[in-house]
Amino acid sequence: MIKLEEHPTVKNLERKAVASRPSEGLRKLDASWLREVCQNAGADDVGFVGIDRPEIADQRNEILAAFPSARTLISFLLRMNREPIRAPARSVANLEFHHTTEEVNQVAHKIVRTLESLGVRALNPAAGFPMEMDRFTRGKTWVVSHKPVAVAAGLGQMGIHRNVIHPRFGNFIILGTILLDAAVSEDSRPIAYNPCLECKLCVAACPTGAISPDGQFDFSACYTHNYREFMGGFTDWVEKIAESRNARDYRRKVSDPESASMWQSLSFGANYKAAYCMAVCPAGEDVIGPFLADRKKFLQDVVRPLQDKEETVYVVPGSDAEAYVGRRFPHKSVKQVSSGLRAPSIESFLAVLPRVFQRHQSEGLNATYHFTFTGQEERKATVIIRDQSVRVTDGHEGTPELRVIADSQTWLRFLRKEANLVWALLRRKIRIHGSPKLLLAFGRCFPS
Repeated sequence: MIKLEEHPTVKNLERKAVASRPSEGLRKLDASWLREVCQNAGADDVGFVGIDRPEIADQRNEILAAFPSARTLISFLLRMNREPIRAPARSVANLEFHHTTEEVNQVAHKIVRTLESLGVRALNPAAGFPMEMDRFTRGKTWVVSHKPVAVAAGLGQMGIHRNVIHPRFGNFIILGTILLDAAVSEDSRPIAYNPCLECKLCVAACPTGAISPDGQFDFSACYTHNYREFMGGFTDWVEKIAESRNARDYRRKVSDPESASMWQSLSFGANYKAAYCMAVCPAGEDVIGPFLADRKKFLQDVVRPLQDKEETVYVVPGSDAEAYVGRRFPHKSVKQVSSGLRAPSIESFLAVLPRVFQRHQSEGLNATYHFTFTGQEERKATVIIRDQSVRVTDGHEGTPELRVIADSQTWLRFLRKEANLVWALLRRKIRIHGSPKLLLAFGRCFPS
């Protein structure tokens, strides 16, 4: 058998290495040259962030787990066409989202191909989907968080609607990130101001009230409606099928347009139900002109059609969103659904509480809860609900108004509505010390 060092592939590679050995200088790429590479591939703007930058410290371990030799992150964006995103016909908007997202992936692919040909290793995670869905109920499913990287790279700042606003293109952008194993001659820096105008048009247009005038954000309201045909909403739809006794029973739970819409998402790419916050945002030098010229006309042409649209808004029963739609948009239909956000562990249950907390449902409640979980997953935690806010900490803190001692698996089954609370209390699988009304009040703050 031929020795490895005698194999034609190995010998050819050695000859090429001798003839053209890569310079050590290649390990530190010139920023101007790299920016030109990215722009030639189709990027509309680009910036560079070193792996040790404090702005991305909270995701450094995740980045290195995906690409252990990562030294620099390339953040880039492509601008979207604005009018399609603003269209009340969401098929038009979703086509623009899908097309630009795929284009971002293609641009990233071209950049990585160029770098690879020069001996620089690089990795391009998806701009959106696919993601690591085996982690869906256990944490982040995306490989890299594009938004904080883009802010660190000087591509914009976060608006109150939680989208990155580019100083020129506004929020009509799709972000991409590339990890590479080389340093770059200079790091980009965040821009010195926030392009967000704080005009609150995103607040006015959001059909679920997810964005509050004071800057608070209701993750559950946005996730349940806008992402209805993604992940958790898809799971809820599948369970509706499984629970239905027959076709007639299924049609009673799910309308024909809803079934057709789910089929369309499965066939052509999952569709967003709203994203109105992006549609109405007037920030950015290329965008702001019509808003400055005639604000009343901008409101009439861009915001009103989305507010006036008759549509189904998906909400969790008993949520702030359900009350908001009925009060603010009585012409829109409300449909109660599950968000599909289920906790497979006590750790994830505690982690998700701040995201699904309903501040208006907590009005008047000021209480400290001590949780002690036993059995398969032992854990102590404190949940403090005060002044329409929530804080979750490890261990027991302060003096509780209610103490809950629960077998961890029974508690999780109770959350999934697979175990009856009364049965669990009688069997002492769940024990409470304090007023049962406080446990009911706790449940109202976190409807599912």
